[in-house]
Parts: sequence; structure tokens; C-alpha cells
Amino acid sequence: MNYEKRMQMSYTERAELCNNQAAKKLFKLMDEKKTNLAASDDHTDPQKFLRLAEDVGDEICVLKTHIDIVENFTPDIIARLKALSKEKNFMLFEDRKFADIGNTVKLQYTKGMYRIASWADMVNAHAVPGPGIIQGLQEGAKEAAEDPRGLILLPQMTSQGTLATADYTQKTVEMAKQFPGFVMGFIGAGSVPEELKKLADMSDPHFILLTPGVKLAAGGDSLGQQYNTPADAVDAGSDIIIVGRGIYLADDPKQAAAHYRQQGWEAYLQRKSRQ
Repeated sequence: MNYEKRMQMSYTERAELCNNQAAKKLFKLMDEKKTNLAASDDHTDPQKFLRLAEDVGDEICVLKTHIDIVENFTPDIIARLKALSKEKNFMLFEDRKFADIGNTVKLQYTKGMYRIASWADMVNAHAVPGPGIIQGLQEGAKEAAEDPRGLILLPQMTSQGTLATADYTQKTVEMAKQFPGFVMGFIGAGSVPEELKKLADMSDPHFILLTPGVKLAAGGDSLGQQYNTPADAVDAGSDIIIVGRGIYLADDPKQAAAHYRQQGWEAYLQRKSRQ
């Protein structure tokens, strides 16, 4: 079963199974840097946005962005972000959640003021439009990106009442298998361990599972977001824990990131030692 395979293998071992070069790079980075933490940078102020990237860069493997919420955007913000990712050795994930037909998402990915394909190592998309959305983004990556790019699909979500349930999850995974050179992984419901474990079991070990909805204490917020702990998420099959408010709203984001990094990495080491 795929879940057991995931539990037994190191990130570096799984890198050797990857057809997607961005996924291969990320798995190796995680083992070399000893971190499976992604920080979600949801600041709207450009100075705070870049400062968080600088403060937590040493602790993370991925910085997740929503670039369209950054106010007073200029191309210099991207130039500085790329420089920080290179200096501190983390990858960039633009959480765009594309959800349109292939030609439209290709333009959204490559054109406009953000030109996402030129700088984001990975982006994500809903599978609702069908395989055309993957084809459109794959074409955009080939045309507009100099470095390897990867796509993360969303077969599950962490909000209460989500419509992304079992049948949708299964069909999304099946769709991903048709594009092994471009689809690098999935967003899993880290706040619902039993559902995340099902996703881990149905997806091959070369797919990376990233899970939002992670906090040091389980619970929820007033808008329906649900949370679980790093250990619970990793034990259920998560490869990368995504932490947002637990880091960027902390009094000391760097210290908070270091703590989450330790929690996530220890959970990964314990997971392997039990096999």
C-alpha cells in the first residue's frame, strides 16, 4: 500500500522516483536542510511580506505566497523574493488555485503584471475543469519558465463543508497520474487525518503531500478553517506542513518558524523510526 511505502522511505529516496524535476529538487532540499516546513506569507504590506521571507527563510523548505494580495506591487518585489529564495535555499509556491479552462489559466499563469510562471517553482489548481487545466498550465510552464516547474492539485480542502469529498479526491488523483512530468503533488486535509491518510494511500510515493490547517494546538477559527498538530498531519502522511497565522502573526516569526520546523522534522524522523 502506498501509505506504508511513504512511511518507510526517506525524502531523498522518494526524490529518485520523481519524473518532475521541481519535486525531485524539493525532496532533496528537505533532507539536506532538515525541514519539512512551509510558511504561508499572507502579509499585504510589501515590506512586511519581504521581511517575513527573510526572517523565516532559514527554517523553511517552501514559502507559500498569495502575490495578488500584496499592495503596491512592483516587479522589484519578485526580484527581491527570488534573491531571498536563492540565498536562504527555499522554493516558492504561489497559492493561486487556478480553476478555469486551459487557455485562460495559461494566460493567467504567464501574462499580466505578476507573470507567475517566471518565478514560482510551483503553483496549484483545482481539478474541476478537467485535464485541460493541467495541459494549459503545462504549456505555460514550457513557454515562460527557464527552471523546472511543478503543479499541485487540490483533491481535498481543510474548510468545513468542503465539496471536495471522496469521489472528487479519487478522480483528482487519477487525473494527476496522467501528467507525471508536471503534477508534483497534492494539497491534503491536514486537519482531518483520516482523510489525509486515504489520500496518502491512493497516491504514489513520488507525489508530495502538502497540508495546510496545521497549528501547535488543534481547533478551528470563525471562518470554518480547521487545524491539527504537526505530528498528527505527518503521521497521517503529510510530507510538508503549511503554517500561516501561527508564524506570520507570532510576536517572533523566526522563533515560531524554528519551533514548527522542529515539531515537523521530529515527527518525520519518528515516523521513519517506527517502520
